Amino acid sequence: MTPTEQEAFVRANTAPGRSDLVPEIELLLASEMTPLWHATEDSLSHNGLQPPYWAFAWPGGLALARYLLDHPQTVRDQRVFVFAAGSGIDAIAAAKAGAADVVACDIDPFARVAIALNARLNGVEIGISGEDPLGARGTRADVIIAGDVYYEPEMGDRTTAWLRRCMLGGADVILADPGRGYMPTHGVDQLATYAVPTSLELEDREVRHTTIWRPRLY
Repeated sequence: MTPTEQEAFVRANTAPGRSDLVPEIELLLASEMTPLWHATEDSLSHNGLQPPYWAFAWPGGLALARYLLDHPQTVRDQRVFVFAAGSGIDAIAAAKAGAADVVACDIDPFARVAIALNARLNGVEIGISGEDPLGARGTRADVIIAGDVYYEPEMGDRTTAWLRRCMLGGADVILADPGRGYMPTHGVDQLATYAVPTSLELEDREVRHTTIWRPRLY
């Protein structure tokens, strides 16, 4: 698909919506998971693309966005890198909270299209990257934020190793995890917890208690 076709696909399968937890931010969201998932499988699977995670507001991103808007000093005047940005809600929150520069990273090209559209919808400027940073030595960002990235063991291990390299280089790290089971429980400080309303189409419960964490080096 061309970029124009990707944008048309995102627009055709979403509509503007807001979460009760973060009403300040409007996103292009899918109203139902199953039709979009099927459309993605039917139209895009031969290209080896990711499922349409970008079309939903997941608990990690929602909680992280709420935290940043309530605690803008976390990112104000800082260079922020958003890992596995999905819909871009946490990147948008960082920009609204006064970050000097925000880069949202996601390897899914449809997520990058959605992030650009959502940033425009909210009147903020966000840089967008499609590179996988997990093999990098570190980052030039002052703050790294990521919501809901500990959903499988291998991904969690690679993420932890990369974040540690970034922290050794001086970066602050803020994570949101809704209890997926692979988030390290040692060497982290709990900053806040939110009861995030969810859909039974996406989760196995209607509320996900999602914690904001700051990892420590030692």
